[in-house]
Amino acid sequence: MARNRPPYSAEYRQKILELVWQGYEPAELARTYEPSATTIHNWVAQAQRDAGERSDGMTSEEREELRRLRKENAQLLEEREILRKAAAWFARETEEPGRPKKSSGSSK
Repeated sequence: MARNRPPYSAEYRQKILELVWQGYEPAELARTYEPSATTIHNWVAQAQRDAGERSDGMTSEEREELRRLRKENAQLLEEREILRKAAAWFARETEEPGRPKKSSGSSK
């Protein structure tokens, strides 16, 4: 799903959260400010997870670690594939002298 606008700043989110904690309803804040009530509810739930008040999802720290590990895993898979191809190429290039080289499937 494409975003229609840039993400809200951390400071803006914090100010909205402070208003919720002061007793304002997310629906009321949504009428006054730009984020929807659902967005504000999501921010409140995430803040509660980060504070250890909820356990129905990942904390922001856990989400960041998962993002970092997925990126690292993709890089490692790519590097492994490069090494696999390089090893196969070197194995073909260093065959014993006098033995015919294996065909690469292309014709000359």
